[in-house]
Amino acid sequence: QLQLVESGGDLVQPGGSLRLSCAASGYTLDAFAIGWFRQAPGKVREWVSCISKSDGSTYSADSVKGRFTISRDYAKNTMYLQMNNLKPEDTAVYYCATKYGSSCYGGLEVDGVDYWGKGTLVTVSS
Repeated sequence: QLQLVESGGDLVQPGGSLRLSCAASGYTLDAFAIGWFRQAPGKVREWVSCISKSDGSTYSADSVKGRFTISRDYAKNTMYLQMNNLKPEDTAVYYCATKYGSSCYGGLEVDGVDYWGKGTLVTVSS
């Protein structure tokens, strides 16, 4: 059983940066396509960014493209989400997730995720 634990959420001012981490245990991340989702208050959970297992290609939602960067460190069995130029609309609980399979081309679907972390809260406010 894969377990995922997020960290790094915080209160940050608009224009600021945060780096989220997701530490995996019980299995190695290199067996999965990996990614991040978020859920703002009163809204549905949405996909943010992902990395394909097959070739390491990364994909991001249009709302975060150019501001957020996903990465992975297999030696540490950890994935990251670097978030820059944060906006109030980025406020949400952020979840890391994994999916069996090699590619996340086009993004990940909530229903397709095999493992979820419990989330970390990011609040962007002045």
